[in-house]
Amino acid sequence: MRITKRPAGTIQLPPSKSLSHRALICAALAGGKRVSNVVDNMDIDRTCDCLTALGASFVRSPGTVSFLTPPSAPQEGAVLDCGESGSTLRFFIPLAAVYGIPVKFTGQGRLLSRPMAPYVDCFTPNGVTLEQSEVALTVSGKLTPGTFCLPGDVSSQFVTGLLFALPLLDGDSVIEITTALESASYVDLTLDALAHFGIRIEHENYQKFTVPGNQQYAPADYTVEADYSSAAFLLAAGALGCEVICKGLNPHSSQGDRAFLDVIAQAGGQVDWIAPDTVQVRGGNLQGITVDVSDTPDLVPPMAALLCFCRGTSRIINAARLRMKESDRLHAVATELNRLGAKITEGSDYLEIEGVPHLTGGRCHSHNDHRIAMMAALASLRAQGTVEIDDPTCVNKSYPGFWDDFLKI
Repeated sequence: MRITKRPAGTIQLPPSKSLSHRALICAALAGGKRVSNVVDNMDIDRTCDCLTALGASFVRSPGTVSFLTPPSAPQEGAVLDCGESGSTLRFFIPLAAVYGIPVKFTGQGRLLSRPMAPYVDCFTPNGVTLEQSEVALTVSGKLTPGTFCLPGDVSSQFVTGLLFALPLLDGDSVIEITTALESASYVDLTLDALAHFGIRIEHENYQKFTVPGNQQYAPADYTVEADYSSAAFLLAAGALGCEVICKGLNPHSSQGDRAFLDVIAQAGGQVDWIAPDTVQVRGGNLQGITVDVSDTPDLVPPMAALLCFCRGTSRIINAARLRMKESDRLHAVATELNRLGAKITEGSDYLEIEGVPHLTGGRCHSHNDHRIAMMAALASLRAQGTVEIDDPTCVNKSYPGFWDDFLKI
């Protein structure tokens, strides 16, 4: 696909994928009420499929899921297909273990090769075993309350998975984080969703979570807000000179990726809220900056594309976890932008970017990674030649309407 157009005008941003996952799981466990403004993408399809496999019943229509009954118990040997969704897999493993019935998880791409050791280590003392192969992961045993020790520097998704499941057990539990918790903002999203559905959890500076048992999820309606992770690509387009207005964002959101607005401002861009839910970004005399992405790893692709055009040297640091995404995303970002004419040095956990006035263009490989494909679109905005991408449909994982929005005139 040749990228030959650029975005302009007002764009209604898609709902948050992260919040859609969390709201659907909480509403299903409550067994009633409705989740509105649900994002429509492949990862959310997999979460809905897994809820069905656990026995939940619901009616799904465009943008809305109405729940009828909560999960009961999966059939023994049930298969939960998580596609390429790391969130779905890590959120559902503890939930499946609540019932004590062996189930099998499958997936595509790199999903089953992504780290699972934190669950293996903390589940064994609490009644659950995980057997992982190249094609499936089998969960056996019944989860019992107790103390769960997790590292905080692999993925906050492990913490979220336990936070969903532990309130359902017949005793109190504690989650102890053994290293500094990265992506703590995603845990905040989980805690907010749980509180909305009546679940009480306390924590001490994100290092110790106290989870009372014997809780019940309370039915409640929930409306998903727009997604800052998706918005970042269009906000970056504004900073690179496109006349784009982004509509639907919550300026007070708990989404960690809201920090992209601060990155743009730090680099010299102009951020204007022109309505309570509408923001416009304009470029300026963009300068190189250093950004710590330990809490916002999903922002690296749009951030790197933007920093390619900032004068001087920029650094993206504490980015090692990008190597465990749908692709080795840290390597893919450096490789594909360099292929298009950027000047990026890749380190073990960082990128160093020398600003250039423009890229040359060329053919970009998506690595079957939705965020790399969207990054290529940004790179095209300041390329002298045409930018082509080999697999534009991979954006369906998170933002199926991306090309319609990005190529909007």
